[in-house]
Amino acid sequence: MGDAENKGVFLSAEWRHLAMLNWPVERDVLQPHVPAGTELDLWAGQPYCSVIGFMFLKTRIMGVPIPLHQSFPEVNLRFYVRRKFGDQWRRAAVFVRELVPKRMVAWIARGLFNEQYSYCPMSYDIDRDSGGVIQRLQFGWRLAGSPGSLELRTEQVPQPMAEGSEQQYIAEHYWGYARQPDGGTKEYRVRHPSWNVCDASSARLDVDVAHLYGDRFVDVLSHEPTSAFLADGSAVTVSHGVRIA
Repeated sequence: MGDAENKGVFLSAEWRHLAMLNWPVERDVLQPHVPAGTELDLWAGQPYCSVIGFMFLKTRIMGVPIPLHQSFPEVNLRFYVRRKFGDQWRRAAVFVRELVPKRMVAWIARGLFNEQYSYCPMSYDIDRDSGGVIQRLQFGWRLAGSPGSLELRTEQVPQPMAEGSEQQYIAEHYWGYARQPDGGTKEYRVRHPSWNVCDASSARLDVDVAHLYGDRFVDVLSHEPTSAFLADGSAVTVSHGVRIA
C-alpha cells in the first residue's frame, strides 16, 4: 500500500468563508459510512457530523487552472474518523455527500476518489459591514427539483482557535478517507494552516434531509445545530489518493 503523505499535490485552491454547522450524532447513524481501516473520531465521547458551506477559489488540478472551474461554492455533509499510523493518529473527514455547481468537478472527484459529489445549480451570497467584516453567509441549491439553503450570521471577527476546543476538533482534520466501490479505502492528505474562527449568532439548515442525505440523518439534521461558527479559510492542497485497505 502507498502513503498519501508522500504523494504529490493533486488539487490546490483556496477554501474561504467556511460556514460550519455541527451536530452530535449516534454511532449507529455513522457506522455504515465508516471506511475500512478507520474508526470514529470523538469529541467529549461523542461522534459529530457537520454541514459546511464554503467557497472554492483559485482552483487548480495538478497545477493547471481549468477554465470556468476556478471559483464556485460547495456544501457538504461530513463526519470525523481517525486511523492509527505508526505511533500517531491521522484524524480525518469522511464525506457523506458534496454538492457543487460544476459537472467536471463532480465527475473528477467521483472517478478518482469515489467521493460522493453531486452536480446541481447553486447560489452564494455574502453580506459585510462597512469595515468588510462578514455578517452573513448564505448558500442555496436545487437538487432534483428539491431546494435547500444554509445560512450563518455572526457579529464577531474571526480569531485564532483555542487549543483543545470543539472548533479545533471540527476544523483541524488534515486527512480524508473515501470508501471505494469494492469496500476498500483511499487516503489523501489535506494541508492548510490553522484558521481563524468566530461563533455564529444564528445558523440554519433548510433542506429535505431524507431526500438529500437519507433517512438515517433525519432525526439529527432536522434540529438546530448544537454549535456553528465561521472560519476564514486559507490556501489548501490535497494530495493524490492512495489505497490503504
